[in-house]
Amino acid sequence: MTVTEMETARVAPPPAGRKRPAKAGHIGAVLIFVVPFGVLFALFYLIPIGYAVVQSLYTVERTGTFGPAREVFGGLAQYERVFTDGPFWTSVGRVLAFGAVQVPVMLGLALLLALLLDSGLVKGRPFFRLAFFVPYAVPGVVAAIMWGFLYSPNLSPFTALTSNIDFLSADLVLWAMANVVTWVYVGYNMLIIYSSLLSIPTEIYEAARLDGAGQFRIAWSVKIPLVMPAIVLTTVFSIIGTLQLLAEPQVFRSFSSAVSSTYTPNLTVYSTSSVPNFNLAAAFSVVLALATFALSFTFLKVTQRRGER
Repeated sequence: MTVTEMETARVAPPPAGRKRPAKAGHIGAVLIFVVPFGVLFALFYLIPIGYAVVQSLYTVERTGTFGPAREVFGGLAQYERVFTDGPFWTSVGRVLAFGAVQVPVMLGLALLLALLLDSGLVKGRPFFRLAFFVPYAVPGVVAAIMWGFLYSPNLSPFTALTSNIDFLSADLVLWAMANVVTWVYVGYNMLIIYSSLLSIPTEIYEAARLDGAGQFRIAWSVKIPLVMPAIVLTTVFSIIGTLQLLAEPQVFRSFSSAVSSTYTPNLTVYSTSSVPNFNLAAAFSVVLALATFALSFTFLKVTQRRGER
């Protein structure tokens, strides 16, 4: 067979009696994996979001002082109350200040611990990797209760310190909660960064050593730039978690009078829904979700532009 005949046979259509393989099996396999996720995503994510948006568009009216309550369409009336609510925006500013200090400290410690584990200078890496991660296994409420007892002057075993420094005062309670969040989540973020470090080919390190680079130079010029996507990911998670701060201030209300019912945005939503005023709480939630999305998206765009330079 000549080359021309081989090319003709290759591009020729199959005989009339031969059928093309059906793709129905592939479609069925895709549906098996996609449909369960889609159903759960719709039930526990899309539908609650849609319900919150709908609820935020209604207001409660009463006929007389003690008349029965009924929901009526109020348009953007609840959002007008949100944007004129001083305590809510004060709480937003408070958690932004919290995140501006706590997130860099937490991720800096997580990066440092990940670099130490990956450097080979630490012996018994499996033990220390587990030890750093163990605080994340402690539920946030339990961790807040434990640290609340440690901060309390009457209950803490470190009375020499807590009697001289009031960690539960109005000036320090926010940073006392920041310490709790840092203690819990350093190990979690460290594990993400450390996993990214393990995926770096060892040939890159060998080339850097041949060029005369030491451990510090390799960490600064090779490891940190290569794990920057993991650092960006953990930063986005931390931004979202900062604006959703709830468990720690809710627990610390039992230890400190400085923590009010509107201390953080999520605590404002919780206390508003407990009144109950579900419509206003839904409006608070929608505005907070949009603010979280805007802040996270802005951070991603800024880091993406810097990475393209």
